[in-house]
Parts: sequence; structure tokens; C-alpha cells
Amino acid sequence: MSENSPYIVAVGGTLRAGSSTEKAMRHVLAAAERAGARTMLLSGPALQLPMYQPENPERTDAARELVAQLALADGIIIGSPGYHGSISGLVKNALDYAEDLRADRRPYFSGRAVGCIATAGGWPGAVNTLSALRDIVHALRGWPTPLGAAINTSEKVFDAAGLCTEPKVAQMLDLIAAEVMAFAKMG
Repeated sequence: MSENSPYIVAVGGTLRAGSSTEKAMRHVLAAAERAGARTMLLSGPALQLPMYQPENPERTDAARELVAQLALADGIIIGSPGYHGSISGLVKNALDYAEDLRADRRPYFSGRAVGCIATAGGWPGAVNTLSALRDIVHALRGWPTPLGAAINTSEKVFDAAGLCTEPKVAQMLDLIAAEVMAFAKMG
């Protein structure tokens, strides 16, 4: 891979290492790497950030790193568990830091494809969370990929090693990677 390879950044998950959301994002990033991308995953403790305060310019090292990686990204993957029918507070707070990109040469997620992944212990929570993620991506001027993933984790989808055991889910995650890569290569 070269410096000219698309750079794909995934943001999301939970504070628990190896969550279903993290496994899904890792699957997408692996597919993007096979297609020639450089990748970065920001999940778990990397997202344990202070509540975003736009009026306070002070940022932790982790918050500065998150914003810097999003600014560099040619494509973005966002993954959230469904908590009470919507995205988690952890993921929402991380996405709030994208406000620091308002004066960037590419404001917010402008001109970038964003693949959205929602996981939940049932279809209603997964679908509602996916819808909320797509709305947030629009508000941040990103282009949600045509396909987003709503994953019902009450069904066995990933094994203990993090591999996707459900072929239809794996195919969906691979397609999200392909769509993000196709848009990133156009940019």
C-alpha cells in the first residue's frame, strides 16, 4: 500500500473490547485493506472522551487524534450499538467532535462516503439505530453509502475470534467496504 491508497477510518463500538459492533467494523476494514486501503479503527477506550463542549477549545490527546484521523480520512465507517432504539452516547459524543472540522478544508465529512453499521439485540433497535446514523451522516455533509448494515445480534453473527459466521451479513459488510472504497477512489 502506498500513501496514495485510500485511507478509511472506522469510529464506533463500545468500551468493551470485541463488541459485535467492533467485530463488524473490523470486518469492513479488513475487506477495505484487501481492496488496497490503509485503515484505522478508533473504538473502545479511544472513544472514552470528555463530553463535547463546542465553547471549550481544550481537547484531550484522544479527542485531537479522533479529529485528526477524521480530517485525513478518504472514507469513514461508523458503527454503533443500538441503545434504547438509537445510537449509543459514546458514539454520539465521538461524532459531536466532528464539529471541530467545521473550518477544515473539507468541512465535517464533506465529499466522503460513510458506511453505517448498527448492531442491536433485535431488528427494531438495529434498524432505528441505522436510520439515526444515516441522519447524522447527512447532517455532517457526508454521503451515506447506498447500503448500510442493520445487524441483529440476538442471532449468532460472529464467533469468539471475531469472524462473521453469517454469510449474508459478511456479504453485506463486504459490500459496504466496496462502496466506501469506490467513492474514496473517485475523490
